[in-house]
Amino acid sequence: MAPTESRFARMSRRAAITGAALAAMALSACNGGAKGAAEGDMAMGAPEGAKVTVVEYASVTCPHCALWQTNTWPGFKAKYVDTNKVRYIFRELPTPPVDAATAGFLVARCAGDDKYFDVVHQLMATQQEMITTSPRDWLLRTAQAAGLSEEQFNQCITDKDAIAAMDQRIQAARAQGVTGTPAFYVNGTQVITPGGEGASLADLSTAIDAELNK
Repeated sequence: MAPTESRFARMSRRAAITGAALAAMALSACNGGAKGAAEGDMAMGAPEGAKVTVVEYASVTCPHCALWQTNTWPGFKAKYVDTNKVRYIFRELPTPPVDAATAGFLVARCAGDDKYFDVVHQLMATQQEMITTSPRDWLLRTAQAAGLSEEQFNQCITDKDAIAAMDQRIQAARAQGVTGTPAFYVNGTQVITPGGEGASLADLSTAIDAELNK
């Protein structure tokens, strides 16, 4: 086994607590939450304290998250984020394969705040490569496209402090009652559209516009 692969394996073992947290979340009822700012939030659009905050919990290995990203994100971004009508917050919630999702989020953060969303969106758009090649190759290609060397990539996905911080964010999601991805909250109230892909633009707009008009 190559040294880089062994590092990835060690990262996977360290991420085991993340998998345990997700398994526990699957047994708990969803009871709302996602109010206010949280440690590690990545945001776009209006500044903190905006009248309306939209929180999305998602994973780079979640197929439904990728569909929402392709089908709904462009319209949502144009209507509410680019216009600064809402503060959009993205929260990481790794889903199976948890080690790959965790590493993907670590890479996005290592790429820097200015490239974070580009990396997340690229990973979602190329999820199939995780299956057709290998999770490590998929992640490494994305990291290198974001300007990270292979050495930086290896250091990034084995960073104990970063992995611990990720686990804290997952525990916070669990405390909020989030049980799956993608999950959307408008000012703390969950918005659900039947079908599994996530909240539709129409349903999000109804919730957002009601809050903007208060």
